[in-house]
Amino acid sequence: MKVIRSKEFTATRAWGALDIANMHGTTVRLHWTDQPYKWHVNDGEEVFAVLDGVVEMHYRELGIEHVAVLSAGDVFFAGIGCEHVAHPLGEARVLVIEREGSV
Repeated sequence: MKVIRSKEFTATRAWGALDIANMHGTTVRLHWTDQPYKWHVNDGEEVFAVLDGVVEMHYRELGIEHVAVLSAGDVFFAGIGCEHVAHPLGEARVLVIEREGSV
């Protein structure tokens, strides 16, 4: 049993993570960041839920870049092959659920 107070979590570096669970190869991690990530495509599907802060999620469809502004409570689903990058506006805490070892 775990209780995690996401607003209390910080990391020593951008995108530092607290491992919450590994469920048969699917990881659940809480990330803290104040810096953009990098453009990437995951090794499977990804669920990205903003718990605190605001994140601009940039993603490409058919070579065209789009931006979705995500606030606390918003969820972004990256399907297989979805190229994306998260840009927090200030500090953000994000719950990420994805295949273990994914980028």
